[in-house]
Amino acid sequence: MDRYKKQRLRMVEYQIKSRGIKDPRLLKVMETVPRHLFVDEALRDQAYNDNPLPIDERQTISQPYIVALMTEALELTGKERVLEIGTGSGYQTAILAELADRVFSIERIAALAGGARKLLDALHYYNVAIRVGDGTYGWKEESPFDGIIVTAGAPSVPRTLLSQLTIGGKMVIPVGGRHSQSLIKLTRISEDLNEVKKEDLGGCRFVDLVGEYGWEY
Repeated sequence: MDRYKKQRLRMVEYQIKSRGIKDPRLLKVMETVPRHLFVDEALRDQAYNDNPLPIDERQTISQPYIVALMTEALELTGKERVLEIGTGSGYQTAILAELADRVFSIERIAALAGGARKLLDALHYYNVAIRVGDGTYGWKEESPFDGIIVTAGAPSVPRTLLSQLTIGGKMVIPVGGRHSQSLIKLTRISEDLNEVKKEDLGGCRFVDLVGEYGWEY
């Protein structure tokens, strides 16, 4: 475990701080959450490298810097209810669980959702709810959310998700084609879904957001 701790500290120092991530709570959490447990055992020595890694079901765990960038953009203080679209292996979920009050995560692949639930429970993240389904619909009965994070690339911003944000709430989502996207931060200004502040956080590449308001399977 000690060598993984050293790898985490190096990851935060050279991949995250050096690229301008400043939130002290986030930096501390990324120094402590055991990312190596969220990848296949054969890839554990690569868990803290500066790149995404494959997980089961042809999905990926995002590059550590991208996890940090997306999380910081939500501007979490610890009191928020956050919706995550795309649980994957649960690493981003764990980061959110450390920084928000409640996390609601939707995963379309049941095997991934089950694996993430088991690991998150083992790590005592009991403020996380996971459901299996089409994430592009959101989780209406638990809305509104102070933050929404989408960990798959969408052809456009699903208005279903935007409608589930609080006024002043923030959503981070990759938007673009199937092979490259721009990471977009949206802040809802009013009840009018057209009144949204939009910021481009840079280029990225994610797996497809599959669903009714995303890409076809």
